[in-house]
Amino acid sequence: MARGENIYLRKDGRFEARYTKGRDDAGKLIYGFCYGRTYGEAQEKARYARHALAGEISQPDPEDHTFGYYCDSWLLANSARLKPSSCARYLTDIENHIKPFFGMVPPYRIVSEHVDLFTQHLLQEKALSPKTVRDILALFHSIFVYAGRRGGRKLPDLEIIYPKQIRKTVRILDEKEERMLMLFLVNGMDLCKFGIYLAMRTGMRIGEICALRWKDISFEMRTISVRYTAQRIRKPDAHTGPKTEIIVGTPKSDSSFRTIPLMPDLEKICRRFCSDMPDAFVLTGTGRCMEPRKLQRRLKQYTAECRMEQVHFHTLRHTFATRCVEAGFDIKTLSEILGHSSVSITLSRYVHPNMDMKRENMNRLKTVI
Repeated sequence: MARGENIYLRKDGRFEARYTKGRDDAGKLIYGFCYGRTYGEAQEKARYARHALAGEISQPDPEDHTFGYYCDSWLLANSARLKPSSCARYLTDIENHIKPFFGMVPPYRIVSEHVDLFTQHLLQEKALSPKTVRDILALFHSIFVYAGRRGGRKLPDLEIIYPKQIRKTVRILDEKEERMLMLFLVNGMDLCKFGIYLAMRTGMRIGEICALRWKDISFEMRTISVRYTAQRIRKPDAHTGPKTEIIVGTPKSDSSFRTIPLMPDLEKICRRFCSDMPDAFVLTGTGRCMEPRKLQRRLKQYTAECRMEQVHFHTLRHTFATRCVEAGFDIKTLSEILGHSSVSITLSRYVHPNMDMKRENMNRLKTVI
């Protein structure tokens, strides 16, 4: 889409500005291209390139580039291999945290003590969780290494001390709560209740449920194929419209692509709501998926009516995994159903034996001692 001055909005959300660099031996025009997250950014880069070609300004020495410059350059260089959701997350961390602290500083002036101050700033002043701070520090380090490869001088060796991640107690529904919520959902079930019931019976993530289409459910094979996920992300250029948008894309990892057996009770409910349009989304019956936040709000509403507190979609996923272990699932099978890249993730994050299971296993010692 052209907006004047040979600037176009690309399909990947970036703006592309074209400028004339000269002519080849045959007299054909040679073009240069500049890219930006916004129209103004691409326009400014192209204007700068024209002035540089005219000899009005000299190209800056790489040593003069600030860390903010390398943040933008790193994001642009990696945008092709990253998912839109990852780009949006990195952009948010760069603009909200990294640039305000390091943006105007040349990379060669950044030392370990500055990173320590940055870490304390994120933990204390920004009050971010250790997990979030670790992610931001990892992103900062990637950009710093990139600046070292692209810059004009050797950068200091940084020692980055990552904050210790505190393991939170995971909320799991007990059997009474699970039964109560199941009965509530079955009573007068609609598509929102169906979506939550689906999470309880399959362990699927909220984005995967919102992105599920009827063609992903096979009644012949009695399976559910998880191939997509829906999520709201920040738009590359939020100046010309809404700041965020819902996108339906592939899951976050290859292991998230999976096939889940369809249990009889779930198959019966699926047949009840099944649409004649294979491409229709399961939770809407139309070509537009349900907003994940809407389903989150409904879950909060339903659990409040059941007088339950602190129940989130991951609570349902944790509960599903725990019930599978109680039923005797082998961990490898459970790991594949949940879409984990390794069994260790399943064991460390989602398997939480209750006291009855612990007591049962301890009692087995009677046959040994």
